[in-house]
Amino acid sequence: MNKLSKSSFLLGLKCKKALYLKNHHNHLSTPISQHQKNIFNSGNKIGLLAQKLFKNGHSSVNNDDPIAFTQQLINQGVEVIYEAAFCFNQLVCYVDILVKKEDKWHIYEVKSATKISKSNISDLAFQYYVLTKCGLTIDDASIINIDNSYVRKEKLFLEKMFKITSLHESIILMQKQIDKTISELLLLEEQKSIPSEDIGPKCSSPHDCIFKSHCWKNIPEYSIFDISRLPPEIKWEMYGNYIVELEDVPISSTLNEKQKMEIDAYVNDKSFVDVESLKKFLSSISSKVYFLDFETYQSAIPDFYGTKPYQQIPFQYSAHYLDENKELQHFDFLADTSGDNREQFIRSLIKDLSFQGDILVYNISFERGRLVELSKAFPQYKDELDKIINRMIDLIIPFKERWFYNSKMKGKNSIKNVLPALVPGFSYDSLKINNGILASQSFYDLSNVKDKNEVLEIRKNLLEYCKLDTLAMVKIFEVLKNAVS
Repeated sequence: MNKLSKSSFLLGLKCKKALYLKNHHNHLSTPISQHQKNIFNSGNKIGLLAQKLFKNGHSSVNNDDPIAFTQQLINQGVEVIYEAAFCFNQLVCYVDILVKKEDKWHIYEVKSATKISKSNISDLAFQYYVLTKCGLTIDDASIINIDNSYVRKEKLFLEKMFKITSLHESIILMQKQIDKTISELLLLEEQKSIPSEDIGPKCSSPHDCIFKSHCWKNIPEYSIFDISRLPPEIKWEMYGNYIVELEDVPISSTLNEKQKMEIDAYVNDKSFVDVESLKKFLSSISSKVYFLDFETYQSAIPDFYGTKPYQQIPFQYSAHYLDENKELQHFDFLADTSGDNREQFIRSLIKDLSFQGDILVYNISFERGRLVELSKAFPQYKDELDKIINRMIDLIIPFKERWFYNSKMKGKNSIKNVLPALVPGFSYDSLKINNGILASQSFYDLSNVKDKNEVLEIRKNLLEYCKLDTLAMVKIFEVLKNAVS
């Protein structure tokens, strides 16, 4: 009979069908993505760092029998235990940090997120249930998570970066419900068939379930769930009324004009071009123009003075420059991993954007936000960075406003959707690094790569990816100009 672990309990609490599939048909699951693995690895690092808040602890990790070893540590009078393991009947859980104070125990669950979720509270309540059943007296139970208002100084102060929130009273009130839920989940083992549980918002909250591709196999690749900016409650209301295909969506007052256009374009394979709005937009752009794109990475632990947890740190840019003679030049920058290269990034950017002309970016809030952060961190460059910001124009506007739209965009206006819709055959598929998440992680992991040839290869791949992003903007710009000429 399967043990009910903390993660299995949380999965079953969210969806009994998912837990049953995990225990009996796990081959139907989707492999965890590299991005999700990176999140888990980041969480593990945060967990180890939080242990430093409670000194002189002993860990049950890497022990042949962590449950027996935890009990041994308790019997020896150890007051701080990391990854303490417990089992009661079929229930198993690990406690990130268990601390004894005046003969009573305090549970600490470490999360790398900046907010406490309902799932976090249920997680802690399950631990409380198991430990009290094992005979421990629990005086408090808390979540340790990241305070993203913390600004790093010269040294990292863990007491300020982490915040501790007691949830003791809340989880005590949950214990009867926890007991009931555990009984229901244990009974799943006796079922002979998959529970008949329909799809719902839970399938994507807080992230996609590992069985979503199986449970959603009858949902078309492009369906009501993909309609741009349609509130989730309306989508699920449609689903409840057996409306899934776009062809079946009633063109009613529920939909705005852009959503109606989106459905019309897809169902009837139409294209829409608002020539006058496009002309007005393009006429506002100078004959000399840059195309600019940044790449950034995030770290839960702020790496440099003046940075916050999860702050976007620019490490790379690409800039194509189109002069009045339609001659195209390319500039780029890629930081090394030796330390804080933000000032070097700024100086290189100012130099490379020194020619006259507007600066086109795709989704201006991102690049503008990074430049504002850099000007605050390095005020000596504020004037030059403000001038760059003031030259920026957002290339996403024609697509966001639906001045240019066709069925291949499928309701989305990101550059990864717009590019193949406008320039067939021009794609990122041949690149080893072909998306921003992979680029961020590849750069962040570079410091751990020892092989020099591998480092050079990764850097080359990063440069190729970022260069293609701005070249894609050039191609998109050309299509827009041709559409009105």
